[in-house]
Amino acid sequence: MPAGIRATVEFDSPSVCPVASVAHSTDSVVDSVSTSVVSTPGEVSVSEFVLEADDPPDASALEPIFSYGSKHLYRYTHDGSADCPCECLGEFGCPVDRYFAQRGSLTLVFHAADYEQLQAVIGELRDRFPGLDIKRLVRSPTGDAPGDSVFVDRGKLTTRQLEVLQTAYDMGYFERPRGANATEVAAELDINQSTFSEHLAAALTKLLGDVLEEG
Repeated sequence: MPAGIRATVEFDSPSVCPVASVAHSTDSVVDSVSTSVVSTPGEVSVSEFVLEADDPPDASALEPIFSYGSKHLYRYTHDGSADCPCECLGEFGCPVDRYFAQRGSLTLVFHAADYEQLQAVIGELRDRFPGLDIKRLVRSPTGDAPGDSVFVDRGKLTTRQLEVLQTAYDMGYFERPRGANATEVAAELDINQSTFSEHLAAALTKLLGDVLEEG
């Protein structure tokens, strides 16, 4: 895995990408894409992908390479007019690691060199494609030291869930032995114990989803 940050993002409309549009129109899945996207103006970049469909698509922008039964290999030449996510990532020099298009959605996994590049790329993708959803961010290990770092999105928590989690942590609820029990933390928050347990469970479920890399 390259050093830096691996990001998984999802787009909710097939119109953001010509390949995703073809997958949507043929009700098929595209998960094998070889993309060569360059950031130098005037240079040609291409994407090649395998589509499995009984009826091949009628798309003039696609160049058929070969067909074998229901599998068809196509090449798409980027000219900059489609403004697709792959072209955007190519402008920043971010390699696409995985590509998956199905049922009108597109999921991309790409690598950014550092936080600054990631912020710039995500900002540009959000501007161009408002339906962008960040699914997962994982920092790659660096050097010889082992590591398995993941990014936890606190933005998933409501204000109340974050307050409950912070208060429980500050009072030692998660320590062994505990510095405070559920009744004491609930009293500090001026809520009943049942409500405290509900907020805490909801917050932990959201955070553990990121830690365990569950979609």
